Amino acid sequence: MPDKTLFVLCPHLLSLIHACPENSKMLKFILPTLLSLSFPTAKAQLVSDSLLIEGHQRVFVYDKSVRVKPGASLIFLMHGSGGEPMGFAPRAAKLQARAEAENLVLVYPAGYKKYWNECRKASTAIANKENLNEEAFFSAMIEFFFDKYKINKAHVFATGFSGGGHMSYKLALTMPGKIKAISAIVANMPTDENMDCTPMNVPLPVMITNGTADETNPYNGGEVKTAGVTLGTVRATDMSFQYWAKLDGYSGAPVKSMMPDNDKANDITVEKYAYQTKGKPEVTLLKVINGKHEFFSDFDIFEETWAFFKRQM
Repeated sequence: MPDKTLFVLCPHLLSLIHACPENSKMLKFILPTLLSLSFPTAKAQLVSDSLLIEGHQRVFVYDKSVRVKPGASLIFLMHGSGGEPMGFAPRAAKLQARAEAENLVLVYPAGYKKYWNECRKASTAIANKENLNEEAFFSAMIEFFFDKYKINKAHVFATGFSGGGHMSYKLALTMPGKIKAISAIVANMPTDENMDCTPMNVPLPVMITNGTADETNPYNGGEVKTAGVTLGTVRATDMSFQYWAKLDGYSGAPVKSMMPDNDKANDITVEKYAYQTKGKPEVTLLKVINGKHEFFSDFDIFEETWAFFKRQM
């Protein structure tokens, strides 16, 4: 059966064949050329699919060209508030290009009407107001990719930017039995009064990456400032970091090191703080000095995230 891309590219040809059967003779000569053209376009091809979750069609995107072996790891990569998967996915292009070599399935879920029902009680996003069942959505996606690729259900990870980072926190708090580790990017934990989840308090590996000059997700805590939606207050980064360190059984000071300065044209440096003991989940903070609410040019956050996840396997 030819790739369905062919039928998208050449509907006019199929119409001619149906209208005049003699055209099928011509197809015999043209088809090999069309197939050779369609297969390259299928490489690294992001496609969308959906699942019906409690009356809502929930959408997700993945690269259908990736060929993985049974037992592959699965990573959910989540866009920020107001975003969407197709615009977000190119940020992970380097990791996506290595997916087959790493035996890795990358999935880009879509928030409901561009937002997540994460743990911020003050959120005025419709996903929060209607209390969308995110746990059911992510559980269903795990089953979808288990059926499709026979992924390793013990190696399911989550990462996200801004609101997607908050969604990562929610998965760690409410369904730790299905999530191996998370990486939250430019996102702090909600304050107690803004917490809209019931934590299961299960130790889990967590990496947090925040910029000290972030005015949206304030490094030292406070009100999250975004246009068009209210999201309430978040803890300081150090409090978010220590929340997970304490839950994972750590005390005292973390080990400090410096990340390589790969972009000397800016004034950004990255301090790394890590709690890492054999037999315990790792908890790491990447403190981006002078970093704002953005992706950083000094390192590829998704490659760094995958390195963190691999250490937990």
